[in-house]
Amino acid sequence: MRHVEVVCTGNICRSPVGEVVLRAKLAEAGIEDVVVTSSGTDDWHSGDPMDSRAAAALARRGYDGSAHRAQEFRGSWWLERDLVLAMDSGHLTALRRRGGSDTAVPIELFAGDDVPDPYYGEDAGFDDVLDQIEKAADLWVGRLST
Repeated sequence: MRHVEVVCTGNICRSPVGEVVLRAKLAEAGIEDVVVTSSGTDDWHSGDPMDSRAAAALARRGYDGSAHRAQEFRGSWWLERDLVLAMDSGHLTALRRRGGSDTAVPIELFAGDDVPDPYYGEDAGFDDVLDQIEKAADLWVGRLST
């Protein structure tokens, strides 16, 4: 079993959307040996559900994010993860500072480019982020299928 961790800042917007979408797309592709979880670089929202605007954007496209509860990325997880996907370059830097530079675990951007933080914007920003995440998840399904 392989374990992929998706990381953003507070684990209530981008990374849980990435987790839900990637998990669903892997299931659609019949890839059953990958576990997808998400976390944040900070603990501001630990235990909180996904942002309601992110959950609504997911629901409009048939995804269910209702089970999500935010958590902070823990350094001990480097031993348990096979791939860590950061939502932006700031998260890459934070993860490397947390020991990622000292491990063999690959840390990459989820979408190749930074996924913008929709938290302080309008509701439409969550749909834009979801568009970007869905496209990137399709690419990850291809990479993880081998």
